[in-house]
Amino acid sequence: MGLPAALRDRVAAVHRGSALPERLRLYDGWAARYEQLHRRGFRCLHGVDGSAGMLEQARSTGLYQELRLCVLGTEPLPAPAEHYDALTVVGALGEGQVSSTVLPELLRVTKPGGFLCLTTRSNPPNLRYKAELEAAMGQLEQSGAWQKLLAQEVEYWERATTEEESTQGTGYISGVVYIYQKCPVPHLEEG
Repeated sequence: MGLPAALRDRVAAVHRGSALPERLRLYDGWAARYEQLHRRGFRCLHGVDGSAGMLEQARSTGLYQELRLCVLGTEPLPAPAEHYDALTVVGALGEGQVSSTVLPELLRVTKPGGFLCLTTRSNPPNLRYKAELEAAMGQLEQSGAWQKLLAQEVEYWERATTEEESTQGTGYISGVVYIYQKCPVPHLEEG
């Protein structure tokens, strides 16, 4: 998936002074594995997971500077406000997993002008959740908290484990990648 020129310009503005071509290529493909992030120059990776076992697996890669146990949506993220330039949530936003009520907390830890890449499934068992998630995203956009830059449907997002999960009998689950940019805090005029 290629990015529209206007989105490429926004990404470029955020990464001023860094290895820009590599960073733009990352946004063009949203790396499937975090090793790709590291190869592209991202050296300050933090992670959270609700499973100590998954955190140990992440720690064994040597890629992360910080890993914390945290159950998304049930407790605050272990980071100060406006801390991250970019935030990704891949594979957690779905029925029976992380509630869409987590969105304001994700925004809290993202810097103004920072990017959020979120994903969810589009298969039948997740359609109710997807509609709820998109409604919450729309409300945040209408309130001026963030701006949607991209919503990209991906037909073969991941392999289905059951026929019920499968999208139209393909053996795969379809999904959506959303990219949002947190809106800058407006400066108040003194006077």
